[in-house]
Amino acid sequence: MAVVLCSWGDAIDGGTEEALTLARKLAAATGAQLRWLVLGGAAAAAVEVGARYGVDRLDTVPGAGASAAGPDALVATLADYCGQTAPRAVLFNQGAESRVIAARLAGRLGVPVVANVFDVEPAGGGQQVTATAFGGDTHAVYQVDAPLAVLSVSTTAIVAAPATAPSTVAQHSVALTGAAVAERFAVTASPQVAEARLEDAQIIVSGGRGLGSKQNFELVKDMAAALGGMWGGSRAIVDDGWIDSSHQVGLTGKITRPALYVAIGISGASQHMAGCSAAKTIIAINKDADASIFRYAHYGVVGDCLEILPELIKAAKA
Repeated sequence: MAVVLCSWGDAIDGGTEEALTLARKLAAATGAQLRWLVLGGAAAAAVEVGARYGVDRLDTVPGAGASAAGPDALVATLADYCGQTAPRAVLFNQGAESRVIAARLAGRLGVPVVANVFDVEPAGGGQQVTATAFGGDTHAVYQVDAPLAVLSVSTTAIVAAPATAPSTVAQHSVALTGAAVAERFAVTASPQVAEARLEDAQIIVSGGRGLGSKQNFELVKDMAAALGGMWGGSRAIVDDGWIDSSHQVGLTGKITRPALYVAIGISGASQHMAGCSAAKTIIAINKDADASIFRYAHYGVVGDCLEILPELIKAAKA
């Protein structure tokens, strides 16, 4: 019996250590072996990380391309792996791609799937799974009575905790056939992504409709530059065409956990807060004293952001 975390790509994604923390907790509670299936170039760095987080066995696939495998091949590969190893639980570090892969894998295997998971405990012959709902405002508890469950882990709600003592990671090569599956869809063009990722930023300044216009959003960019951070925005201004979706913070955008998050003219809807509530410090500027954002902010300023921002930018540059 095993608990398995599945990863793929050229590098270990942010949040993987948090996912390993939860996987180790479940493995220890059930007496299961903790395995980490890594496809692609990230496998080279996984041994050291796995040892710190108590991984018992690192599984790799010979000849598995780093990031070339499409979703059809990934689902087929993971289904083949589960068929060979019969794990108790399969976990994913939740992201836009892994949410899709997790759901498709569960459908292929005919087992339950739960997204936005941040805690799991054994219960009877299955698991009791706790997940966020409604953008993080509510916690839902699911009783999953199945020999196997697929769990997509919301790592921003988990604190990474290395094992008390490093483990000796056994490396195992698994022969899987999924990579030979032909993709049903071909990507003809991909969006160009800046080298710096919003998810990795330590300082983020975000703006919303409270700024009034696309032209006024330039103040957000100036503020971010003055603080040495990155800029983002709410889904509302993405929909309005002020910024592109690569800078959207929220449940359907980027999930961030910066040291400082400055929300300017943002109401604080649950969908947006799901993308920034893990920030160590949240500062909100909004002229509506009853705005929901002030429920989450550590510091708040009630006032017109168009009057306040220029002065803050001057102070930051001084």
